[in-house]
Amino acid sequence: MNTFNGVNVDELAALLALWREGSFVKAGRLLGRHSTIVSKRVASLENRLGVRLVERTTRQVRLTDAGERLAQQVNGAQQLIAEAEQIASSGATEVRGRLRLALPAAMGRRWLAPLLPDFMKAHPNVELDVHFSEQIVELVEGGFDAAIRVGTLTDSRLVSRKLAYHERILCASPDYVVRWGEPTSPADIARHNSLQFSGFVTYPEWRLSNGKRKVAVHARGTLISNDSPSLVEAAKAGLGILGVGEWLVTDEIAKGTLVRILPEWAFDMDGGVYLVRPSKHHTPAHVNAFCDWIAALFRDGPPWQRGGN
Repeated sequence: MNTFNGVNVDELAALLALWREGSFVKAGRLLGRHSTIVSKRVASLENRLGVRLVERTTRQVRLTDAGERLAQQVNGAQQLIAEAEQIASSGATEVRGRLRLALPAAMGRRWLAPLLPDFMKAHPNVELDVHFSEQIVELVEGGFDAAIRVGTLTDSRLVSRKLAYHERILCASPDYVVRWGEPTSPADIARHNSLQFSGFVTYPEWRLSNGKRKVAVHARGTLISNDSPSLVEAAKAGLGILGVGEWLVTDEIAKGTLVRILPEWAFDMDGGVYLVRPSKHHTPAHVNAFCDWIAALFRDGPPWQRGGN
């Protein structure tokens, strides 16, 4: 039988007040109720449990042994509830607890994972549970507190904050350019070997823009993968032209192992990098701490524009 409802709680509260104060009048004052209401609630509790809890005389009120035991147990339960509420409430101000994050696999491993220890050192009472995936995970259903997402946001229920902008560019190795030549227009790409990322929304079509024109190219090639880093290695080995987020090839372009192809063109896409979370209401302190930390991390530009980590 479920006894944890409003009526039954009121009955137990009346018994507890009577146990503490010793009279219906004082118990009524403690609860802000008339003494007759307190008496009726105790009587209702006795009827529901089928046991006498209070001995009433014209001169005094005394709890029976059963009433004394029940009152003591209810008092202990009230203390446990108060402690549980305090623990829950402390999460609003104390930076502690388990933080579940969903990060894009390639970007997360390359640029965010090496920086997470800094957050953990600053907040040693936070336990991180980090999920890496190129698939978009459901935050609420998956129990995630926050996520980093790249590209178009499709779930309007989420609270989002744009952290940075990035381009998806074309590149190839210098050796490939020497052997096969450099495209001079997007249409030339169709005559080259393309390294294709199957995770593109428009795969196998590459939609490019130079800010004035938009062109769709059907890329063809001998290597298709859902793993961007492996395609970068193939591009460095001279196997073809790659369309990839600039964040993944910053070091390679700086070192000259890859060069931009058609540098005035980039993929026509939402280049946003976003922090998303289920809600901004009653957010625990450790979640707010991470949101503030990641926003500060991107404030002066994304990590891939500030050099290697």
